[in-house]
Amino acid sequence: MEKPNLKKNQEIELDIQDLSYEGKGVAKVDDFTLFVDNALPGEKVKAVITRVNKNFGFAKTLKVLVESPDRVHDIDAVYAQTGIAPLSHLKYDKQLEFKHNQVVTDFNKIGLKDITVNDTLGMESPFNYRNKAQVPVRQVNGKLTTGFYRRRSHDLVPMENFLIQDPKIDAEIIRVRDILRKYNVRGFDEQNQKGQIKTIMVRRAYFTGEMMVVLVSRTPDISHYKDITKEILINPEIKSVFLNINSKNTNVILGQKMTLLGGKKYIDDEILGHKYRISPKSFYQVNPVQTQNLYKLAIDKAELTGKENVVDAYSGIGTIGLSLANKAKHVTGIEIIEDAVKDADQNAKLNNITNTDFIVGKTEDVLNDWAKNEVSVDVLMVDPPRKGLANSLIDSLKNIKPKRIVYISCNPATLARDLELLSDTYEIGDVTPVDMFPMTNHIECVTKLTLK
Repeated sequence: MEKPNLKKNQEIELDIQDLSYEGKGVAKVDDFTLFVDNALPGEKVKAVITRVNKNFGFAKTLKVLVESPDRVHDIDAVYAQTGIAPLSHLKYDKQLEFKHNQVVTDFNKIGLKDITVNDTLGMESPFNYRNKAQVPVRQVNGKLTTGFYRRRSHDLVPMENFLIQDPKIDAEIIRVRDILRKYNVRGFDEQNQKGQIKTIMVRRAYFTGEMMVVLVSRTPDISHYKDITKEILINPEIKSVFLNINSKNTNVILGQKMTLLGGKKYIDDEILGHKYRISPKSFYQVNPVQTQNLYKLAIDKAELTGKENVVDAYSGIGTIGLSLANKAKHVTGIEIIEDAVKDADQNAKLNNITNTDFIVGKTEDVLNDWAKNEVSVDVLMVDPPRKGLANSLIDSLKNIKPKRIVYISCNPATLARDLELLSDTYEIGDVTPVDMFPMTNHIECVTKLTLK
């Protein structure tokens, strides 16, 4: 394929044929693919080329010439531009369809054409769902400013309403910003590696209303920090204020050093009637409404009768394992992060659950040891990171052979790969996509595998 004569900053009319997995419009110029921001299938757009690579390029829409009936008008384009809500210009029912089709495409690519992919389980209200925000802070025109980065850049777009975050979190970020301004605390200056506050992180427990504020600073020496803490704690919903020091010039938000400035070390929340303690670094699902639906679906697929030994792999602070403990004989959680295991033990005590153990380790190592010692696993719940299951874990699953595996996935491409690798040993059931992150291109899926 010869690359057409396209140059950066060139303006061009394009017919949009499809949506990419990132939610960009897909157009062809003489068989050369362009990915176009803010464009939907069926539209004709006037666009400007922003980048040309060897095999594909990027463009952004300047004007929609022929419009799709699926386009949304009443949401500010800034949410798509910053990447906070890249699908916000597409009607919600069509977002659910897009996610379903994405899963089907990933499965077809790998040859799993006979698997049923159910309709995507959506939300009644797909806005204001996030219970955690990590908002960048910069010094802009001499003022500490909060907002979000324009996509693929370090340009901060000042912003107060984040569309997909709990509105009480948005309000708290503005309040904390104004307190920091009052005491002349400087926002981070990335170019000169100066200033202090890099990020304001706020968590809000959906069911209890408790909130936590974490100030991420380049340096530990924040003047008036006692007064600042006192003012933040004036809001009775704020139960916890931390200072986190991150002096490194990196994309990682939190540094290692975390200091409690005021209040308690955690906030409490609930999932499916169980209480959980959440500390600043705890992994905790960000969409509380859909988390309950996701867990219910996973627990249904586990088909527990009360006689099963269940393993909860990548168990985190124990939310899945503890949610199903009353339906199982025994639950063992396996997690590589020691602090998360301590939290899980604490959460078991908090809920008076006595038939669970949480152990520190790699799931594949633990299962291989068990296979040698002929320990049996009836049901394995697995919720891995985006990269999916390591090959060594797939081998250890084939060794220990749980009767059923319930696989919760946050990446349909790695899910498809893993299911294909397990398909010689397991029957693969239907797959249900769950919309945990409306307005974005992210997709969660739940599926059950039954030992052949």
